[in-house]
Formats: sequence, structure tokens, C-alpha cells
Amino acid sequence: MFLEIDHVELGYGARVVLADFSLRAGAGEAVVVRGGNGAGKSTLLRCVAGLHPAAAGTVRVGDRAVDETSPRFRRMVAALLDDGAWYPSLTVREHVELVRRVNTPAARPCPEPGELLDQLGLAPVADESPTRLSSGQRQRLALAMTFARPSELLLLDEPERHLDAAGRATAAALVGAYAAAGGTALVATHDPALGELGRSIELDRKRR
Repeated sequence: MFLEIDHVELGYGARVVLADFSLRAGAGEAVVVRGGNGAGKSTLLRCVAGLHPAAAGTVRVGDRAVDETSPRFRRMVAALLDDGAWYPSLTVREHVELVRRVNTPAARPCPEPGELLDQLGLAPVADESPTRLSSGQRQRLALAMTFARPSELLLLDEPERHLDAAGRATAAALVGAYAAAGGTALVATHDPALGELGRSIELDRKRR
């Protein structure tokens, strides 16, 4: 198994949001995490990314403990967990190309920047600043930058936010292609199309 989550407990101080949670996912597998607001989806993804410590249990990626400070771990993981951050002096195209340039050479192939701009409908605005884009276009750019980064584990928290139907379909296709190429994907979503990508895990607030 590439991703192993064993009996994890997550919370904020005395408030537990996820208790005794376990999950295993192999290379080439997409796992969809579903549940209502406050069920712990975002917290779980942040824990796997090494950004939120578990109160109990363990998380291992590629047979190594999660460690956000480790360059090796960071090069294994591509994550879109929050709204993107932009450099106003760089164009849309330059943002995607920068991500690719600072993450080469890469052990795993991934889409080229130009291909991602075309797939995500960003080619017409490739020479614009992200500050001039709509919220949906900025989300497409955040996705392009995430998929431009070579990785073995993909973490996406509600990638459908701000996207229209065509954008959601494209996001689902990109995740499907990522898994088909041997990557492991963990996706928190409310979107039905993304929910059909692979094995589905439902988080239930009532059990806590």
C-alpha cells in the first residue's frame, strides 16, 4: 500500500473531528472522501499533507512517516488544499511553467504546462495576470499548477469549488488520468462526477 492511515484521531484541542480512522490506498488508486461540513474531510487531507498533527495513530506515505519538513516527502506530494496564492508580476502561463521548472527532473511523467492550459481552458488567458481572472479561472489555474508538479500522491480538497460543469468534468478527467498513470489520489468532494472516480469513503459526524 502506498498510503496507510492507521487508527488516526484528529481534532482541535479537546474537540475531536475524526476518531479511529483507517484507510489504505495503493498506487493507481483514487479514493474519494465525502461527508457533510465539519465531518473532518479537510482536516484529514491536511494531516496526510503533514500540516495537521494526529492526536493518535499513524500516517505513512510510500512506507515513510509523514514529514512536511522533509524535501523527499514534499517532492512526493502535490496538494491543493486552499485557495491559490499568486505572483501579480507573473502571467498564468509563467505560474504553471515555474512549478514545472522547480520540480524537475521528475521521476514520474505528468502533463506539460501547455497541455494543462489547453485542458483547463486557460489558453486564451495564458498571458494575463491571475489578478485579472474570475474565481473559476483562478481555480483552474490552481489545478493546473497542482497537476504540473510531478508527484506520487495527489491531495485535493473540494477541487470543484468555483468551477462550472465543464471545469468539474475536466478536474475529474485529470484525476482519473493521474490514477491511471500510477499515482495515488485522495480527493475530498461534494461533486457527483468527482465522487465516481474511485472508492468512496463517507465521513459521518454522528459517530463522534
